[in-house]
Amino acid sequence: MSAEVLQFLIVCPLVFLAGYIDAIAGGGGLISLPAYMITGLPVHNAIATNKMSSSMGTLVATAKYARSGYIRWRRAALCVVCAFVGSTSGARLALMVTDRYFRIFLLVVLPLTAAYILFGKPFVGEKKPYGAVRTTLISMLTAVCIGVYDGFYGPGTGTFLLLLLTGAAHMKLTEANGTTKVINLTTNVSALAIFLLNGKVLLPLGITAGLFSIAGNYLGARRFSKGGASSVRPVMLIVLAIFFVKVLTELIIG
Repeated sequence: MSAEVLQFLIVCPLVFLAGYIDAIAGGGGLISLPAYMITGLPVHNAIATNKMSSSMGTLVATAKYARSGYIRWRRAALCVVCAFVGSTSGARLALMVTDRYFRIFLLVVLPLTAAYILFGKPFVGEKKPYGAVRTTLISMLTAVCIGVYDGFYGPGTGTFLLLLLTGAAHMKLTEANGTTKVINLTTNVSALAIFLLNGKVLLPLGITAGLFSIAGNYLGARRFSKGGASSVRPVMLIVLAIFFVKVLTELIIG
């Protein structure tokens, strides 16, 4: 079996699962990016191609939430501008970092992410809403900061957005999830444009995986509920553990 075929066999099912998880509670990138990197792709190609498949899937989830009335478009439009600025800056920064330093960064981020998934208690209750102006300003600040992170690296973006929009901006979970999808779509597409211009996206793999991401996001958006995050923890932890061992091994051998 060729390495290219193996890439498709590993990436596509995991990207489907990532899309399903991402539509429910965010954090699908914690599965999809490791899926690309486990196949041996260089870091920049993995991140860039992941942006393509994630963009395709997030577009479907965003449309689904828009039809459900979860998106307040005036506020979301301001967040889109901030997310675009943040994401393009983060993607340009990512292109300046070598593979080795990226892997060292991952060795720090992965255990912290796993600890958050294992011990965190997101989305516990809804807080008293703020006024419209305060909520909008906090949402815009969230969009630009998480935009930088998503353009640079990405996994966990949806979860971080949900946590900040519900915890800091005091949005209802339904509106926070809709706004998250709009911001995440913006950060994915804007970062993808930077990576495409720099020739980092593997188009056949990205497009094929994107179709699987669409299917996962569609089913996940239909399944959306407040309790959706807890059921995906074991899968995320297993993938993160495999990914951590692989990155550590490559650093030691390399």
